[in-house]
Amino acid sequence: MSDNTPRFEQPDPALYGPTKKGPIARFLNPVAGFGVTFSTIFRPTVTEEYPYKKVPTRPRYHGLHKLNRYADGLEKCIGCELCAWACPADAIYVEAGTNTPQAQFSPGERYGKVYQINYLRCIFCSYCIQACPTRALTMTNDYEITGPTREGMIYDKGELLVPLAEGMLNPPHPMAEGTTDADYYRGAVTGPTQAQIDWVAENRPDDPSLKTAQASDRQEADVAC
Repeated sequence: MSDNTPRFEQPDPALYGPTKKGPIARFLNPVAGFGVTFSTIFRPTVTEEYPYKKVPTRPRYHGLHKLNRYADGLEKCIGCELCAWACPADAIYVEAGTNTPQAQFSPGERYGKVYQINYLRCIFCSYCIQACPTRALTMTNDYEITGPTREGMIYDKGELLVPLAEGMLNPPHPMAEGTTDADYYRGAVTGPTQAQIDWVAENRPDDPSLKTAQASDRQEADVAC
């Protein structure tokens, strides 16, 4: 064997061998595993009586997703699919649609035509809401989302889209006159205008949101600024 051949010495057995215990430690070995049991045996038992008594979740708890709206009722989702790309569990499916003058569902050119979240895959990591550029997708504190069937655990847009708040106008309808999608993102639109209400009344006279829609004049001054 050449003298240049590398030689590997055996490590010191004391470094990798089991820790040696004294006689008292060896005597207590049989009961050492019950340390946690003995430390908690005299503590009061706390039982969560769910579902009869529901304990509120933490304020930042990540639960059921919601698709939000702007103040005039238009949808915030623009169908960009960034949430689907950010999802590590591949639980989100988005299909975008094109807005038209007669079918304007969101500010800008596109809207989320199809939106699905598979809660059998979702890990509630919140990556999707961090990726959303318009804050269209947020997470609520609702955690009761189980179901008896696998199909029922796939929530679609109808289940995720928040209901109309009082004063909002049900889309589709045109954007507030004189505004751009950037005005919507900045919060300059604070409610439907009279022109939007008149458009819905002309095209969908039976729309139930016309009964509660309230025209707002604030956005005109905000946009002008």
